[in-house]
Amino acid sequence: MYDHTKIEERWQKFWEEKQLFQGMAGEENDPKLEKMFLLFAFAYPSGSGLHVGHVESKTALDIMARYYRMNGRQVMFPVGWDAFGLPAENYAIKTGIPPAQTTKSAIDTFRTQIKRLAISYDWAGEIATSHPGYYNWTQWLFLQLYKKGFAYQDTGLVNWCPSCQTVLANEQVVEGVCERCETEVIQKEMKQWYFKITQYQDELISGLDKLDWPGPTKQQQLNWIGKSEGVTYTQKVKGMDITLESYDSVPQTYMAQTFCVIAPEHKVVSELVAGTDREEAVTKFVEEFKKRKMKNRFKVDKEVEGIFTGQYIENPFGTGDLPIWIATFVIKDYGTGFVNSSAHDERDFEFAKKYDIPLRPVMFPEDKAEEEKVKNLEYCYHHVEDGVLAAPEQFKGRRWGEVREDIIEYINTKGIGKATTQYKLRDWLISRQRYWGVPIPIVYDPDGKPHPVKEEHLPWKLPEDVDFNPTGESPLKSSKEFFARTEKLYGKGWTPEVDTMDTFVDSSWYYLRYCDPRNEQEFASKDKLKQWSPVDFYMIGPEHIVLHLLYSRFFTKFLRDEGYLDFDEPFLKMRHQGMILGPDGKKMSKSKGNVISPDDVIEKFGADTLRIYEMFMGPIDADKPWDARAVIGIYKFLRRIYDLAEQSIADGSQSSSSSLTKKLHQTIQKVTSDVPKLKFNTAIASLMELVNLWEKDKQIAVSDLEKLVLILAPFAPFMTEDIYWQIQGNEDESIHKSSWPQADPELAKEESVNLPVQVNGKVRAQFEWPSDDLENKEKILQTAKKLPQLEKWLENKQIVKEIYVPGKIVSLSF
Repeated sequence: MYDHTKIEERWQKFWEEKQLFQGMAGEENDPKLEKMFLLFAFAYPSGSGLHVGHVESKTALDIMARYYRMNGRQVMFPVGWDAFGLPAENYAIKTGIPPAQTTKSAIDTFRTQIKRLAISYDWAGEIATSHPGYYNWTQWLFLQLYKKGFAYQDTGLVNWCPSCQTVLANEQVVEGVCERCETEVIQKEMKQWYFKITQYQDELISGLDKLDWPGPTKQQQLNWIGKSEGVTYTQKVKGMDITLESYDSVPQTYMAQTFCVIAPEHKVVSELVAGTDREEAVTKFVEEFKKRKMKNRFKVDKEVEGIFTGQYIENPFGTGDLPIWIATFVIKDYGTGFVNSSAHDERDFEFAKKYDIPLRPVMFPEDKAEEEKVKNLEYCYHHVEDGVLAAPEQFKGRRWGEVREDIIEYINTKGIGKATTQYKLRDWLISRQRYWGVPIPIVYDPDGKPHPVKEEHLPWKLPEDVDFNPTGESPLKSSKEFFARTEKLYGKGWTPEVDTMDTFVDSSWYYLRYCDPRNEQEFASKDKLKQWSPVDFYMIGPEHIVLHLLYSRFFTKFLRDEGYLDFDEPFLKMRHQGMILGPDGKKMSKSKGNVISPDDVIEKFGADTLRIYEMFMGPIDADKPWDARAVIGIYKFLRRIYDLAEQSIADGSQSSSSSLTKKLHQTIQKVTSDVPKLKFNTAIASLMELVNLWEKDKQIAVSDLEKLVLILAPFAPFMTEDIYWQIQGNEDESIHKSSWPQADPELAKEESVNLPVQVNGKVRAQFEWPSDDLENKEKILQTAKKLPQLEKWLENKQIVKEIYVPGKIVSLSF
């Protein structure tokens, strides 16, 4: 009888005692075994524990790990915790419990839940970012960047709470107010630490070509880097000692420019209106915009608002001075934050129409009626490949799509503007005014000059005598021990940097530490890095596909250039899991009351049921609603297998029917093909078909039963371990260290194939054909054309095209 509780408790204990798959990263490289580094995105151990949505991705990777081990690969399947972060610190503020304590408790909960799911992680190499043995090397990485000028200080805008007198992360700003005291947050300039990620901006683009990543993920990387080639104009504000640069990514229609727009936050806005009759109105407009933006109540892509500054740009094109408007759709940090505008940009066109700004089209369609509409400003005619230019005179009659390079060269040669390449990417601001993070390893001399912490003083430990409650200063500033330690090591009057690092720093190099997690002399030895890196397959949620990946790639390229790595991309292949939705079809959340606990499911039906149900729900990358009735169906499926297996073992049968043997080998082929492709749902469907036939035959050879449980083992590790033990009679042997069965192609081959026949693209008939004669094209086409079912479709018709795709389909056209 299938008692899932008894079975799972027994084999979990057995695996723990045998230390199954533990310490794999510490094994010496076996040249006979090909490596497979499987990685799931670094997990944050929240206090609420796992929900069933977390189970999907972990189970998918575990199935792959077990599959590849059984297929002779040396598998790295590590585990660790992105343990620093804001939630634990906020909880400490509310409860007074130190973050180290709550984080450890959360990790213990996660570890227990994951082991109940039979996720075969290498627990012997477990890491946590909050452990000094890990962040020692995070700080070491900072120091290497600092030595090369890749870590530097500069002023930058931050979210500032006037009441708490502290900097807030974006996550701490809710609807424009401080989540702690509900005071309205303002923007303030402060000195911060940055990493020079822009040093690699071109390589971050070109490197994508060699990666097996989803297309939309690559595109988001490209969009964030935002490379654009165009022209920069240097223009003087009329009557003022102010020069502004504007960037034009589509300079073909530069003669159409009739006004300029500037970002509300641009630093020269106040200078443009100072002492003028526009000052009060413009200042009010800008302040209102900043408030709305802070509260996330302004959609830059949808809302078009502006105000005239009263100033003009001296136009270098000889077409009249350009009025300078403040426009809410201009982004301060892209390009120069100042843009020349024309009739050939949709937002410019809409803005000009709204505020009655004159427009002058210089590109028109060939159709005369449409040309008149463009001249009459009935619609915006923009970025059209076959649009014909009317100006400048030198390019009159040329098409927009082919004239770009010539116009850029012309503008550059004539000194009107300068050919320029722009990027949206900005250097990585890593300073955080928080407690629960990695201390930045910098100390300041009595004159305030920064110096790197000496490497022999690493790890530069996070102090414990810290007041978590907001005091208006960085929490580390309250530590007496931190300041005393600095003076003791560096001299009287020396002070420590009190900011901590962005937690993205911790989580963007962690995969390297997994290669050698207990090494105290270096972040990982070159031999171990060569043995395991880079990651062969990475599974990560689609919400983490931009910054984390950019930062990981940046670190990889930097460490390569420093001679530590011999590769330049960290994650060769990557896929994203979908979301497990609540039974109501909505995202699971406590507030909606639709969260399903894996512990509850395991208690009622077992971990094997939970694993197979989630893999059977649908494609791994699709969002899928939870269905309690379907869970019961999977449980019954496993119970059928167990009961049939017990009976078959008791009977000791030495033979299976020919149909069952054929189906078994076809299923081995199917599962072997599907698992590497992450097609778990179709692999399980084929297993179900096999079990249905087994149940019908009532008999299976014990040797065939063993093959069946072997291909089921990655999906249902507990139950298959138990059945395998019953077959072998040897408790010391684990099914998960057995070899994957090989399908016999002859036994799996169908005696005949069903060939559909299309007539003018629609299937009108089908016929059986021997599997060993599928290359006989002429005879197959003759047979197809003579089928009685096709008479009415082919009568009095002359077939003009005959196609046969071997073993797939016949297509006839007339």
